[in-house]
Amino acid sequence: MAMEYESNNWIWDGVYTVYYCPHLFGGLMLTAALLGLSTTYFGGIGLFPLSYVWSDLGIFHKKKREKKHIRVYMDGCFDLMHYGHANALRQAKALGDELVVGVVSDEEIIANKGPPVLPMEERLALVSGLKWVDQVIANAPYAITEQFMNSLFNEHEIDYIIHGDDPCLLPDGSDAYALAKKAGRYKQIKRTEGVSSTDIVGRILSSVKDTKSVGENNSSLLKGDSGERHQSRRGQISQFLPTSRRIVQFSNGQGPGPNARVVYIDGAFDLFHAGHVEILKQARQLGDFLLVGVHTDHIVSEHRGMPYPVMHVHERSLSVLACRYVDEVIIGAPWEVTKDMITTFNISLVVHGTVAESNSLLPGETDPYAVPKSMGIFCLLESPKSITTNSVAQRIVANHEAYMKRNAKKAQSEKKYYEEKAYVAGD
Repeated sequence: MAMEYESNNWIWDGVYTVYYCPHLFGGLMLTAALLGLSTTYFGGIGLFPLSYVWSDLGIFHKKKREKKHIRVYMDGCFDLMHYGHANALRQAKALGDELVVGVVSDEEIIANKGPPVLPMEERLALVSGLKWVDQVIANAPYAITEQFMNSLFNEHEIDYIIHGDDPCLLPDGSDAYALAKKAGRYKQIKRTEGVSSTDIVGRILSSVKDTKSVGENNSSLLKGDSGERHQSRRGQISQFLPTSRRIVQFSNGQGPGPNARVVYIDGAFDLFHAGHVEILKQARQLGDFLLVGVHTDHIVSEHRGMPYPVMHVHERSLSVLACRYVDEVIIGAPWEVTKDMITTFNISLVVHGTVAESNSLLPGETDPYAVPKSMGIFCLLESPKSITTNSVAQRIVANHEAYMKRNAKKAQSEKKYYEEKAYVAGD
C-alpha cells in the first residue's frame, strides 16, 4: 500500500476543535439546526451529513503518511556468476525498494576462501549487469564489521542486510553476519539449490583426463573431443531441477511492441561471464527488444566437444534471462537462423560478436547466418572483451591444485549444510 493512515488521529483533531474552539462549534451546530428545519420550511432540501460539512472545513481530517523507502544490502564474492547468485539477488530485491550489492575484494576472497576465478573488474561487470541490482559497492569486506555496518546504515542508508539460509562462517568459525543479527537489521532468504561456484569448479576439474599432465599442458582438458557429449565421462552432473515458476520469476513478462526493432543474438552462453554481459549490452543498444537464442546441450557439445557445455541449457538460459539487457530468451535455439524464424519473431537485425568460441562447422553444415546475411540484416559486432568460456575454464585448470584444495574444504561445509538442512519457506 502506497500510504498508511494514523489511526484515530482524526477523532482527536475533532475533539480539539470542539474543546478549544467553542464559538466555531456552536456556529456549526446552529447551521446544522437551520438546515434540519429546512426540510419543511425550504421545500424539502435535505440535510447533508455533518461529517461531510466538517470534512470540507478541514476539522476532521486524516493524516497521510508516506510509506518508507526501503534499501536493502546483500554482499558476496559472486565468483563464476550463476543463476543461484541471480536468484538470491532477486529475492533480496523483493524485500525492499532498492538493492545495494557489495562485491567482496580479491584480497578478502583469497584470505577467506582461496583464489577467485574472476578478478574484481569482471565480477563487478556481472553483478552490475543483473536486472535487480540498483547500486554496487566494490571491495566490500568478507565479514560485516561494526565500522562497515555503520557506514551501510548511515552513509548508504541501508535498512536491512540480507543473506541466504546457508551459514557463512569466518576462518575462526564465527558468523560473518553476527553483528547485523544483533542489531536487528538482518533478513534471510532461501538458498537456491543445485548450483554453487564450488560446484561449477568441480564440474570442470572432474573433466580433467589426466591431472598429472595438466601442469605440462593446460589445454589437455579443454581442447575438446569431437562428436556427441558422453554423460558417463562427466564426473559431476548438475543437480538443478528447473521449474516453470523459476523461469517466470526471471522473465520480464513482456513482448516487443508492434513497431519494435527486434535484435537477435545466439550462442551457448556457457559459464556466463563479463564478455557475455558486454556483448549483450552492445546488441541491446541496436534496437528496442533483445531476443537471445540459447543453444541446446547437444548443439554445443557437437560443435565444441567435451567437456562442453559445463552448464546445461536451463542453467544457461536463466543466467541470460537475469541480464538487464535481455528481453526474451529462446530456450534451445536452433543452430541455423532460418527465414521462418526471422518472420516468426519479427527479427530486424541478427548480430554476432567478433570474439567467440571455436565453433567448427560439422561436415555438410552451412553458415548458420547465411539467411540473415542474404537479407542484409546481419551485423558483426566488435566484442568489447576478449573473454571466452574456454579462457575462464583455463584459469581453473592452470591453477587446479589450489581450486581442488578449496573445493575439498568447501565440500565439508556443504556436507554439513545438507545433513542439517530443513525446509525454508520462500522462492
